[in-house]
Amino acid sequence: MIWLLILTLAGIVFINRYVFLDPRVPVRLPAFIHEALKYSAPCLLIAICGPIIMMENGLTRSMPDNPYLWGAVLTVIISRLVGNLFLAVLASLTAFYILNAMLSPPA
Repeated sequence: MIWLLILTLAGIVFINRYVFLDPRVPVRLPAFIHEALKYSAPCLLIAICGPIIMMENGLTRSMPDNPYLWGAVLTVIISRLVGNLFLAVLASLTAFYILNAMLSPPA
């Protein structure tokens, strides 16, 4: 039963991806769907990072001294200013580790 479910889900995922990625399949999406798909990556990123930034062990983090929140804010600012992805990632990681060392209580 488990193998049947796994194979069925794998088939569904394959068919969904094949239909949209194969150029020979004549599927044309309306313009408003193309516009909406531009927002899928930021929405997915927020859905993944939001709980990590705001919660710890099921509890809401305290906001003034939350290094994850300030790290996220600094990451947005750095990425807008720098423009180079590699340098933005390095600067953001460095800023987060410094903030984490400053704002976290000593162990």
